[in-house]
Amino acid sequence: AVKGLKRRKSWAVTGTPIENRVEELASIMEFVDHHELNGTQHYQPGPELERRHRELQLRRKKSDVLPDLPPKQITKLKMALSPAQQESYNKAESEGVFHLRELGREVNVTHVLELITRLKQICNADPETGDSCKFDDMKDRIERLVDQGHKALVFSQYTSDAFGVRAAVKALEMFEPLWLVGGTSHIERNAMIQRFKEDDKHKVLVISLMAGGQGLNLQEASYVFHMDRWWNPAVERQAEDRSHRYGQTVPVNVIKYSCIGTIEERIDEILESKQGLFDRLIDDVSIDISRSLTGNELFGLFGLESASNRSFKESPTE
Repeated sequence: AVKGLKRRKSWAVTGTPIENRVEELASIMEFVDHHELNGTQHYQPGPELERRHRELQLRRKKSDVLPDLPPKQITKLKMALSPAQQESYNKAESEGVFHLRELGREVNVTHVLELITRLKQICNADPETGDSCKFDDMKDRIERLVDQGHKALVFSQYTSDAFGVRAAVKALEMFEPLWLVGGTSHIERNAMIQRFKEDDKHKVLVISLMAGGQGLNLQEASYVFHMDRWWNPAVERQAEDRSHRYGQTVPVNVIKYSCIGTIEERIDEILESKQGLFDRLIDDVSIDISRSLTGNELFGLFGLESASNRSFKESPTE
């Protein structure tokens, strides 16, 4: 209906040119690439769509606005689970998959997400012993970077004292960490940020991903750690950019953890395959990759088949 409107010029303003399929970009292009006399163009995924899209897209990247901003270095670290974590993980996964199979036709995306969340939490820390390959590695790295005069931000999507923000605060207590979560009041939040900026004894600020993804200027930190991966890399990028922004004077190092042979590694492979497509077409625009995960892809993480090819609309939260 919109494409059929009588008009002389067409503009589309969007932050998500692609959410699920390239056909969505083609549809936007068919609206934009309109000629009063010749009518609407018709596009299919392919070289012609990509060529015309590059001609019509107008956007401004951070590198265009801040050409002198130091670089951001991304490092993906794949860790082996500690023995205690591995034992808990194997038990939780085998019991979880057995339960999914038992549900039969009643199984749905929510059941799969519950299992994914439980396994991701074990990848952060063992629920029985508190052992954590990620915390062990983080302590060693932060100890070295603190000796060099750096400060660090640590992000987790969870707030729990067993496997989230509070667990990280306890594990990193030798660095006198400060922390922020969604329930932190505005006054406490401002005071915490000031302390991190001005008091050199606080070397680490631990933040829940959704509480600290926007609205913070933390250029004092030059290292960023992602304890666990979020479905949407754009959310991670917003969190990293609390440090990598105007006023930063040194390169920012971002470290992203995932555990070998676990659900984290499998999810990362899916996200990387889709991010490659989006980067090629949209040049790293922030998009919600989670919306492009189908029910089949989610069930396939555990070798199961989905009853229908449902798009994944929920974002997993604690």
